[in-house]
Amino acid sequence: MGSIEEQIAEIEDEIRRTQYNKATQGHIGRLKAKIAVLRLEREKRSRSSSGGALGYSVRKSGNATMALVGYPSVGKSTLLTHLTGAESEAAAYEFTTTSIIPGMLFWRGAAIQILDMPGLIPGASRGRGRGREVLSVVRSSDLVLFLLDPEHLEYRSLLGELEGAGVRINRRPPRIVLAPHDKGGLEVHSTTRLTHLDPSSIAAIAKEFRFHNGEVLLREDAAPDDLIDVLAGNRIYLPAIVAVNKADLLTPERRGEIVRHLAPHPALFISAAKDQGLGELKDAIADALSFVRVYLKPPGRPPDLSEPVILRKGDSVAQLLERLPLELSRAFRSAQVWGRSARFPGQTVGKDHLLADQDIVTIVVQRGARA
Repeated sequence: MGSIEEQIAEIEDEIRRTQYNKATQGHIGRLKAKIAVLRLEREKRSRSSSGGALGYSVRKSGNATMALVGYPSVGKSTLLTHLTGAESEAAAYEFTTTSIIPGMLFWRGAAIQILDMPGLIPGASRGRGRGREVLSVVRSSDLVLFLLDPEHLEYRSLLGELEGAGVRINRRPPRIVLAPHDKGGLEVHSTTRLTHLDPSSIAAIAKEFRFHNGEVLLREDAAPDDLIDVLAGNRIYLPAIVAVNKADLLTPERRGEIVRHLAPHPALFISAAKDQGLGELKDAIADALSFVRVYLKPPGRPPDLSEPVILRKGDSVAQLLERLPLELSRAFRSAQVWGRSARFPGQTVGKDHLLADQDIVTIVVQRGARA
């Protein structure tokens, strides 16, 4: 038996040689599961050999972190400088950035940390060009900005490197629930009709992960890749934006060709050096991060509209309290809300009330406590 890389290559070659149809999809699913298990073993060995640490040391700050991903020399450093003012060495040759350069974008009241990192090259997920270190930083981010230029449009290759590192882009986690048991064999249940998996293929995939006893509940018409992702247990699901730099050099015809080449993935056209399209890009970043701006209103006084508390979509009053002084959270009795999340102005709500962008909130504390 060869090295892990050789074993993966052999299995990938077998998948390529196997014609995909209803009769072979279970076999292909099992082969993909073998690859996933081998990649987990490779990651385990990499962490062991590096003393448990894999990646650059980056201190996260701000309300969210965005990873700037692209091939070498597409203009990542120039974009970082124009978005944040951070100094990142830029030159007209490849591999200029050899470490992670952070910068801070302030937009719509939020502080967004942007990380400029070394350009990815083919094979990055297998360790080429410090690819695993770079990808480990991507995994810890909240958003990915893929930066392309007219000479480097291989977006699907970049996507493939992230896929190989367990990062799923613009997808939600599969609705599959695993319940391990000590014995009793494997039970498969589904709440919908399955067209890509059957009990035997599910059992074969689960066996590769040594999941022999327990229940598998599928709440959607999942594919083998979805089940493998859930069994692997280390997948990261991130939103992403695609931007094409140096758009000032493009003719309308060339721009149309690029749109068709990237379809169905939408892309923004910008010029970092010329400051073109950066306002639209900033808006897209804030929208993708699903920020919710909440303004605090002290009792009997007007709201402070100069400095919002930044939350994320789906956050409630409970998450707002986590951002406030501890004594205020401890003395919390209720909250009054004005805005889109309120049924009527000044609605009294509890900690589980979900907040909306630009809501105004008054925290009502227990009698005797200071607001």
